Formats: sequence, C-alpha cells, structure tokens
Amino acid sequence: MPIPEAKRKYTYADYLTWPEGDRWEIIDGVPYMQVAPIWQHQSVSRELLRQFSNYLLHKPCQVFASPFDLRLSNLDTKDEDTTEVYQPDLTIICDKDKLSKTGFCGVPEMVIEILSPSTAKTDKLLKFNAYESFGVKEYWIVEPDTKLVNAFILQGDGRYGRIEVYTEDDEVKVSIFPDFAIDLKLVFEGV
Repeated sequence: MPIPEAKRKYTYADYLTWPEGDRWEIIDGVPYMQVAPIWQHQSVSRELLRQFSNYLLHKPCQVFASPFDLRLSNLDTKDEDTTEVYQPDLTIICDKDKLSKTGFCGVPEMVIEILSPSTAKTDKLLKFNAYESFGVKEYWIVEPDTKLVNAFILQGDGRYGRIEVYTEDDEVKVSIFPDFAIDLKLVFEGV
C-alpha cells in the first residue's frame, strides 16, 4: 500500500489494510506515522507498565502497552468507521467487552502518553483534545527529558481540570484507583 494521502479522511477500515510492520495513528481522519521511540521513552514506559500491572493483578481492569489500537468512538459509530485510531503508550481499560482484534473500541479509563521529540505537539494538543472530548477520565503526559508528569483529571463539566505537575521525587495518586500511587523515583531512575 502506498503512503496514505493527506487530502482524504481515513478510517479504521483503511488502517486495517496498511502493512503490519508500519505503525500509524489516525487523528480526526488524518494519518500520522509513528517512529521508534528513544530508549529513555522505553525505560519510562516499562516501569510504568510494571507498576500498573502489579497493582491491577487480579483486578477487573487491565493495562496495555503500545502497540495497542485504541479506537476512540461513541455508541453510534461502527468500529470500522471510526476516524480516531491511537497508539497510546499505556491504556487502562475496565470494560473487557470492548476488547477486539488488536485493541479496544470505546473510551478507556486512562491514557498515558510519553513525550518524544516527534510526538510532543500531537500528544499535548491533538490527543489532549480528543481524549478530553471523548471523556477519558485521566490523561497523563510524561516528559522523560525533564522528569515531569502532567496529570489531567476529567471534571464534572466534561473538561480536564487544572493541570497537576509531579517531579521525579513525587508519588502520583491515580485518581481512577484512589488506593494506588505511582513511584516516580522508580519511573525516572536511570533516565
């Protein structure tokens, strides 16, 4: 398949025809190719995945790491027609009935994106707006270079509230799991 054209809107049905070796996201119908992340990104991702996995063991929710197709959609959009296909670094879901094929179709409880130079604008603007508008309860943007976590919690008005910023010396309480906190010393260790 040739590289997707920028002049048309793409759907998950199109996405399924693209070569498996390539990693793409579709944001509002526009394709974005994903590049391999730097090692610091992978180190941070691995530790976050470990801590979430340990906490969620024997619980109804699950954490998934990229590559994992998150198809954001509302009830009146068929899976194959969605124009929102993401590859979040980490996705926490609690509705196993919406797992299908290579990911999840619906709205997850939480998404974590780890910034890379090539994804910063997309993660901070396009994905932020999409996650907020679809109602993702908690969204974290993790910055390996500055060792910061920016946490956004969905409020009653359907908007993310005031940004909460955490440093490598902090523990971050996970709002969707009130009895759980992430130890950022371990997350940023060696980065």
